[in-house]
Formats: sequence, structure tokens, C-alpha cells
Amino acid sequence: MFNYDVSTEDPTHTIEDDRRRMLGGFIRAQRQVANLSLRQLSAITEISNPYLSQIERGLHEPSIRVLKSIADALNVSSEILFEQAGLINGKEKLGDEATESAIRADQRLSDAQRQALLAVYRSYLESNQTVS
Repeated sequence: MFNYDVSTEDPTHTIEDDRRRMLGGFIRAQRQVANLSLRQLSAITEISNPYLSQIERGLHEPSIRVLKSIADALNVSSEILFEQAGLINGKEKLGDEATESAIRADQRLSDAQRQALLAVYRSYLESNQTVS
């Protein structure tokens, strides 16, 4: 009987590896929510299919241009992808932008519904500022 010690860590494994895998998983999940195949996303972003696959598997760290293109294609805020990639600190971007990004990214809503929700949300924020 073989005894494998699964608790030993890979000495070459880094936090950056984890970050790339998390970013890739996030992109894959957003692509699936958008009901796009990898080939479709590749065509929309004009990024090669193999490179997108490698990004989703956490094998490559995409450039800002590539992240922006993916964000646009998936209707996700660029800031969200930049945060996932570790390029910005998410705590600095909480609040208005995070809520508005979530509303814009919700594919269950029509464009008109998204715009209406954003208008109501902004009106609440404005009324709260005048009260404070």
C-alpha cells in the first residue's frame, strides 16, 4: 500500500498562481452566465481561443487591454476584473460603483430595467446626500 502525503506543498506554487486561477475561474463563470462559448468570446474580443483558454485555466496573466476587452464582451465592469487580477484594491472601489456594476452585469434584466434601476439608485443616493 502506498502512502502519499497530500499535505506537502508544491514549492513552486505561489500566491500569484492562486490569483491567476481565481481570475480565470471568475472569467469562465461570467462567460457561462453570459451563455457564450469560448469560441464566441474569442470572436467578440478578438483574442485567440487558445489564449483565452489558458487565461481561464490560470496559466497566463492577461494584460490590462485583454482584461478590458473581456470585461466589455461579458458586460462586466473593468474594475471588477482588475480587482480579480490584483491590479486594484477592491476595498477602495466599494459603494456606488460596485452596486452600479452589479446592476449593469445582471443579465436577467432588460436594458430598460437596468437603466430604471440605476436611475432609482442614483436618485436615492442624491436624496441621502441632501439630507446628511
